[in-house]
Order: sequence, then structure tokens, then C-alpha cells
Amino acid sequence: MIIRSIREVVATRHLNVIAPDATARTACHELERANTSALAVMEGDRLVGILSEKDVICKCIAGDRRSDETRVADIMTPDPITIGADARLADAMDLMVKNGFRHLPVMDGSRVLGILSMRDIPTEYRLMFERFTEYQRGVVEAQIA
Repeated sequence: MIIRSIREVVATRHLNVIAPDATARTACHELERANTSALAVMEGDRLVGILSEKDVICKCIAGDRRSDETRVADIMTPDPITIGADARLADAMDLMVKNGFRHLPVMDGSRVLGILSMRDIPTEYRLMFERFTEYQRGVVEAQIA
């Protein structure tokens, strides 16, 4: 299957959300129930953050915080970088690689459509992107030298 846009990737999925005042424990249950690795943190219709499994592990568990007392707002990534639904996969990968994260909220105007995960991008495409990025670096380095 050829993926033409990010919109196509997230179109068939349910948006899994959590409130910022929910506990980390509740978030873990929601991650498990939804079989997902990240949740959109919403206040009404507004995206205020993103919570990934890594956030829970690094900021709650490894931080010796109690999951039933720690609020999502305290461990989420606030005001996350987002991408438009009609953007190219290459743009999404570029954002994720350059910023060191694996999940990217997908927007249609001010509305959250879903969360794109690095796992959603086919392996062949990721490898091709990595090769192209390495090639670009080589060209730039050659021009500088």
C-alpha cells in the first residue's frame, strides 16, 4: 500500500485521549486498554500535551513518584510539536528525528485527528529516509570542504 499523506495513516484510528488532571495510573490503564503507546492530553477540544509510555517510565516510575498520586499534567510533554494532516511523511519523520521523539500529534486546523507514531511509517520508507538524510549530509560536507 502506498501512503500518500499522514491523514491516511490516522484516518481509520480512534483518537485516544486523557485529561491533564488524570493520574499516571489511569493513563497506564488507558494505554493498555487502547493498546497504544501515546495519548493526546486534552482540555475540552484543545490539545495541551502528549503522554507517552516513555514519559510515564522516565518521569514517574524512574522518578520514584507514585502513579496514583502523579497527575498527567506533571509528566506529559506540554504544547507538543504537531504536524498538519496533509503533510508528507518525510516532513513528519524529519520532525521526529530532529527533535528526538517517536509520537507526533496530527492536526486538521485546531482539531486533533490522531497521533502518528514512528511505528506507523513503513520500515522501507524509514530506511530510505535515513539513506537520503545521510546523502544530504555528505553533499553538504563536500561543499564545505
